[in-house]
Amino acid sequence: MATHDSTAELVAALQRIDGKAEIVGGEIVLMSPTGDLPNRAAAAIYRSLCDYEQRTRSGRAYTDNVGFLVDLPQRKSFSPDASFHVGPPAGASFLQGAPIFAAEVRSEDDYGPAAEKAMAAKRADYFAAGTQVVWDVDVLREGLIQAYRATASDTPTVYGRGELAEAAPALPGWSFSVDDIFE
Repeated sequence: MATHDSTAELVAALQRIDGKAEIVGGEIVLMSPTGDLPNRAAAAIYRSLCDYEQRTRSGRAYTDNVGFLVDLPQRKSFSPDASFHVGPPAGASFLQGAPIFAAEVRSEDDYGPAAEKAMAAKRADYFAAGTQVVWDVDVLREGLIQAYRATASDTPTVYGRGELAEAAPALPGWSFSVDDIFE
């Protein structure tokens, strides 16, 4: 972690990092690479979001490692595993504002009380920044998707194998087969 004096300094430093990171609590927080199953799950979600983008032309789908700049007291950026954004394209720069939908796919270290607390805090930040739906995707242990909505942030809708997960109201008419996170 590196500490900097201003958001502009942090953003500039973040752009020079070779890897995934977010700006949280005035620091650049590096994020570990993920393994096979979590990466493949994020890719499957992204591909489905691309189909939705093509069908609706209502925004843009993004893969892992894109940066979204936000202006919260303790967080200045997000880098979800898959996401959908309705703001303007940003060229080579980070996107401005939070995505309307974000998928966070759990890696090996995303389990236990400390991890649960950190993920709940990150979801609260997503909602404070304007994200409508956040998925907590567990491909390693439970094999399910928990869909948290800004309107009921503590009560997820849980989707398991054989079910279609959805992300309304963020992505009306879009659904995703939970089974696809295992292919």
